[in-house]
Amino acid sequence: MPAGPGSGVIRRNTLRQQIADALRDEVLAGRLPCGDQFTVKEIAEQYGVSATPVREALLDLCAQGLLDVEQHRGFRVHAFTAADYRAMIEARTLIVEGIFRTRAERALSTVPPSVMMSIRRRAEEAERAARAGDMDVLIGYDLRFWRELGSLVGNPYISDFLDRVRVQSWVFAVPLLRREPDLRGRLWHGHRDLVSAVVRHDLSEAQRLVREYNEHSLALVGGPG
Repeated sequence: MPAGPGSGVIRRNTLRQQIADALRDEVLAGRLPCGDQFTVKEIAEQYGVSATPVREALLDLCAQGLLDVEQHRGFRVHAFTAADYRAMIEARTLIVEGIFRTRAERALSTVPPSVMMSIRRRAEEAERAARAGDMDVLIGYDLRFWRELGSLVGNPYISDFLDRVRVQSWVFAVPLLRREPDLRGRLWHGHRDLVSAVVRHDLSEAQRLVREYNEHSLALVGGPG
């Protein structure tokens, strides 16, 4: 287990969520690789907390599809396949295109300017990181960008499912992208163009950009099954 996230004691009240978030970040960053196995006791000692919130956090991550329970042996980071990844891309394409096709026009008419400003800031930071090939920075901003964009429809089931699929997509992609010596200019960086299309209510252009993004993702790391 890496020493980084356990170097400080978590003191907030929502220990379960804090631990789940910290471990999810480790998985997303590739610092907890697929197949790595660990126990509740190891995580509890690492964070200096009791076993109960750790067990609850790990089960939450299992429910999100990021961990597997190993009978009598603890937990293991789930290993997604190329076929899984292609299915994720298909799922997120259908979700986002469905949003733009059926709900976005109505939702956009009531969005406060401050919300769009926040989404635009996320887009700018994500695009900057993508162009620089800085994957560590990109992952956080990219997830926040899509989370806020998905929340525009006002349906938490849609936005939560989209976020879950996007997290899983990154979990698969990160180890493959880490092997590349230089990612500058190779990662998708159309976040600001997508926001501009949404602000203009040009939903056909928004759908085109989403398809372009997903095709780019498949070409970059999809690979054969």
